[in-house]
Amino acid sequence: MSVEARPSRRGVRRRLLDLVFARGRVREVRRAEGRGRWIGIQIGDVPGLDWTPGQQVRVHVADITATRTWVSGAVRHALRTYSVWDYDASAEVLELYVLDHEGDGPGARWARALRPGQAVVFGKPEGGFILRPAAYHLLVGEETASVPFGAMLRAAREPVHGVIEVEGPEDRLPLPRAESLTWRYRGEAPAASSTSLVEAVRGLELPDEPGFAYVAGEARTVRDVRAHLVDERG
Repeated sequence: MSVEARPSRRGVRRRLLDLVFARGRVREVRRAEGRGRWIGIQIGDVPGLDWTPGQQVRVHVADITATRTWVSGAVRHALRTYSVWDYDASAEVLELYVLDHEGDGPGARWARALRPGQAVVFGKPEGGFILRPAAYHLLVGEETASVPFGAMLRAAREPVHGVIEVEGPEDRLPLPRAESLTWRYRGEAPAASSTSLVEAVRGLELPDEPGFAYVAGEARTVRDVRAHLVDERG
């Protein structure tokens, strides 16, 4: 007598996830200067995985196929969004830079516990924070913004101007076209109340012709920079 094997609920959930998300394994984890980690993910051949510099991925920092994740309520915090530093399509390696924020949040725990060989599930690259056709590009932001900025700077063919604010010199990423960038250090001041970023943008000498600005950071900072660019520079 033959018995038809029925797939487990976990197996069904996993197959459904594979339709939407990509899988890989940690290739390496390296501590960076300051508060970050470089994370290389070997992803293999993932159909339809296209990345445009500046885009991000949503990483599963908890196993959403596990019953305990749903029972404990951890599924609400199971996804974290990280900008992609680089994607080597020929080697099939996706590289992330993750800030080690203070505290014990789900994302921080995930990054600290990563070891080579561990499985990683993530969404395909998404987001519209990418280069647009323009005579020049102006990049303005803080620590987390410098990750997509690195990718965008490598891809840009037009002139670039930029101001990046970080806590201290050790938080500077090795961004290309460094001669086009101005760095500002806020020390122990909270990013939300810092005024040095907009002041540095105000001091930039920009071309007379219109360019395209990419601004990322705390809501107040973004508002002030935008007001300067629109109201004071037209």
